[in-house]
Amino acid sequence: MKFDKKIEEFESLGDNHIGTSSNNPMRDDAFVLSGEEKIEIIKKDVKHIMETLGLDLTDDSLKGTPNRVAKMFVKELFSGLDPNQKPSASTFDNKYQYGEMLVEKNITLYSTCEHHLLPIVGKAHVAYISNGTVVGLSKMNRIVDYYAKRPQVQERLTIQIVKELQEVLNTQDVACVVDAKHLCVNSRGIRDTASSTITAEFGGKFKEKETKREFLDYIKLDTSF
Repeated sequence: MKFDKKIEEFESLGDNHIGTSSNNPMRDDAFVLSGEEKIEIIKKDVKHIMETLGLDLTDDSLKGTPNRVAKMFVKELFSGLDPNQKPSASTFDNKYQYGEMLVEKNITLYSTCEHHLLPIVGKAHVAYISNGTVVGLSKMNRIVDYYAKRPQVQERLTIQIVKELQEVLNTQDVACVVDAKHLCVNSRGIRDTASSTITAEFGGKFKEKETKREFLDYIKLDTSF
């Protein structure tokens, strides 16, 4: 299958494909300023960029843009940089003794490419095999959303989702596949609107051929986003 081939090609690239660590590069003083202080500084910077481009910020349509962009950066698009925004993920005993994999597929994903600050839009597919505990389904979506709300690299995002669920569930048996379009490819540069990027991270039992095959059969990529 074409999808299997893409996954195999990605895995064969090895660690050299990932240019940074699984942690977002952050300065030590990243949280010295409050959110409101960051908004005020970013607002001035956006205003300067717009004025440098020759835009008239006295126009009714533009005069509120610097403030809107600054608030969007701090409170929405990049809110996942703030550890205080990390979702709590309560776990429960697997009292019903469910022993097969649980798959949450087609999780809507919006992120931002850290190289051009342009959108990444796609789907995440997450699975785990219980080691005695389970997590609420919506928490899987929230974990994806939290790590996506950062300037990101798709490889790092995929790894972060898996590592977080491994820690929450106390098991290595977690997998994630992300299929997304990058507007830095689709809308600029090569302007290839048809291509998407697939990344995968398999932990524990998901590294085994049969388990991996079962997971990939379940998700059957939906490319309609």
